[in-house]
Amino acid sequence: MTSPATPEFIQAGQVKQAALSLGFHKVGIAAVPDEAEAIALNRWLAQGYHADMAWMANSRRQDVRQIMPEVQSVICVAINYYVDLERSPASGTAKISRYAWGRDYHRVLHKKLKALCRWLEAQGDGIQTRFYADTGPIQDKVWAERAGLGWIAKNSNLITREYGSWVFLGEVLTNLPLAADTPHTQHCGTCTRCIEACPTGAIVEPFVVDANRCIAYHTIENRAEALPADIAAKLNGWVAGCDICQDVCPWNQRFAQPTDVDEFQPYPWHVNPPLAELAEISDEEWGDRTTASALRRIKPEMMRRNARAASGEGKME
Repeated sequence: MTSPATPEFIQAGQVKQAALSLGFHKVGIAAVPDEAEAIALNRWLAQGYHADMAWMANSRRQDVRQIMPEVQSVICVAINYYVDLERSPASGTAKISRYAWGRDYHRVLHKKLKALCRWLEAQGDGIQTRFYADTGPIQDKVWAERAGLGWIAKNSNLITREYGSWVFLGEVLTNLPLAADTPHTQHCGTCTRCIEACPTGAIVEPFVVDANRCIAYHTIENRAEALPADIAAKLNGWVAGCDICQDVCPWNQRFAQPTDVDEFQPYPWHVNPPLAELAEISDEEWGDRTTASALRRIKPEMMRRNARAASGEGKME
């Protein structure tokens, strides 16, 4: 099917207003270039920095036309999830990344993205849409930067001027040729706080993260029975993700602001739970605690492994 001409009554500004009215905090539009570019991604993959995340090498991630051949524009959205609560510094307390404190962000974003797609498709015949929120082979941060939402930082997160990097990203692919925004410029400057703060040296060079060294990767994606010894020794309480490189970021310290999305308010058992409790948690209890939570990505045996490693129990290989 050929791409429709943009109806006169569908302008980029109206699309953005529709997205904002659905509760997204930022929205921008990127035009799909004539030729796909994935130089940085291919270099990262060639160095094996994706560890065992084989899906990162999916060819569709390098060219969105393999997902939607008719795609003309990528509508990028961001939603602030920051909650102004502090983690306990007490020994024996588990640390869980802020993104997983409340309701599963996939569910929240999917509902809003689906509504945006329905609105778009209702504007005229032949309009096609497809949405993603960390659920498909899309370089979400690359597209968000192209759409002007923010810039990819030295820790590989996307930083926005308004909310720092405490944002979830989503995309709508469409065959509508919408007016594109200006790509965002880089504003990390000479700062290297994230690189210096990473306890495992996972940020091997500015803008490049080696998942093999990353605490977030090992606590969420690594399915091995035991964690590598050098990772286990430096968990410092982290059992689900890691926010160190975001916590030290000056942009986050200056511009983070509490979210107005009720679903992202923390479940009480996701903030400062005891390590000892998680080290012995049953499958059933873990299932109950992670209902409608992004933490379901972590299987109960993995959580027990993580908590025991963070407690310094046993020798991790």
